[in-house]
Amino acid sequence: MTPAAIKPTISMQVLEQVDIRVGTIESVADVPGSDKLVQMRVRFGDHTRTIVAGMKQERANPQEIEGRQALFVVNLQPRKLRGVVSEGMLFDIGFADGVRPVLAVPEAPVPDGTRAG
Repeated sequence: MTPAAIKPTISMQVLEQVDIRVGTIESVADVPGSDKLVQMRVRFGDHTRTIVAGMKQERANPQEIEGRQALFVVNLQPRKLRGVVSEGMLFDIGFADGVRPVLAVPEAPVPDGTRAG
């Protein structure tokens, strides 16, 4: 793999607008009528959200990530995908570079809802 060019420089003020938090994936289910999407129920400490991700073709068993902590962007506008409202975005590593994606995870368990940055 050849690393992609670095994106244009942004200010700390712009970066601080992105709210990235640790959540525990409680469940993973297929999105009806989609060959790519799954819907996850993710616990963020004081609340739970539905997050939709296009990982069905990248993993033989998407349910293997149930119970795992990962990083999520939680301040995106909700978006309806195949009839399911997604309330954030899974932060994964590799997809944009054509590498089999992996979860961005904390080094050790931390409380759900812990902020990155």
